[in-house]
Amino acid sequence: MKGKHKIVVKNNRLHYEFEIKRNITIIKGDSATGKTTLINMIRQFANLGNASGIEIECDAPCTVLEGNLWQMLLKNLSGNIIFIDEENQFIRQQEFAELVKASDNYFVIITRENLYNLPYSVEEIYGLYSSGKYQNTKQIYQEMYHIYPLNQDLSCKPDKIIVEDTNSGYEYFKAISKEKNIVCESAGGKTKIFAMLEQLKAETESICVIADGAAIGPEMDALYKMSVEKGNIKLYLPESFEWIILSSELLEDKEIKDIIDKPENYIESQEYFSWERFFTKLLVDKTAGTYLKYQKGKLNPTYLHEKNKNIILKNIKNSIDF
Repeated sequence: MKGKHKIVVKNNRLHYEFEIKRNITIIKGDSATGKTTLINMIRQFANLGNASGIEIECDAPCTVLEGNLWQMLLKNLSGNIIFIDEENQFIRQQEFAELVKASDNYFVIITRENLYNLPYSVEEIYGLYSSGKYQNTKQIYQEMYHIYPLNQDLSCKPDKIIVEDTNSGYEYFKAISKEKNIVCESAGGKTKIFAMLEQLKAETESICVIADGAAIGPEMDALYKMSVEKGNIKLYLPESFEWIILSSELLEDKEIKDIIDKPENYIESQEYFSWERFFTKLLVDKTAGTYLKYQKGKLNPTYLHEKNKNIILKNIKNSIDF
């Protein structure tokens, strides 16, 4: 399943309207914000149809997954948008993550917890609010909003950069940081970033964390709270380092530009558990047999040649002041 899908769920009192474009969308938030009501309305429509007084508008079937037979039900669903409430304990199980990975469905999961077994994007974590669009009627209009701001103010020059992993992205940022007299360290994985930040004693240093936004969702709650509380920590969360290269137009490829503009139209959810994997394969395929041949595990030195380095850096400078 791929593409962007608009979903409208409504009755004579409530109107939910939102779009999803990835295999995993998370809806968080406090009680009494309408999350469970949304699930109930979809369930009622599935059971009673038009007699429920509920209308659902979507180009894909919407269904609720729940109960003890969830494995069997999920294995028999294809091309659906599947809604799951947090009361279902199976969303925390590794078996669920494996079935999601092999599925060609989209999943909308309502939970206040962080699901560390799933690699979901920081861009697809939402809350619900009543927009007031119909404030002069009896109907309440519910919309989704991003819980975490997608564009933090990174205008200050960092004293230290912490990169999520030890692959090509780290090698690139380490080389740039050395030129700018900035300390650059690897966290050795996204799950270790928070612990590394906790160990830092100096709160006067300006620190920039660079991580793949395409899969950092489960870690965002702790990272964002720390960045707000301390004030000296900024988060730069592009889709991935490969996305940075592809969007920099270093390769001067029209197809790449079209894909970067609307990646949801090209990324098949059953084939790519995370968008980061798609962008890695795209870059590897597009540079195969060229002087820019890309490997995730070790940076091709060509990317650090002055011209190439600066083309990529120009794209990054929109977010980080090196």
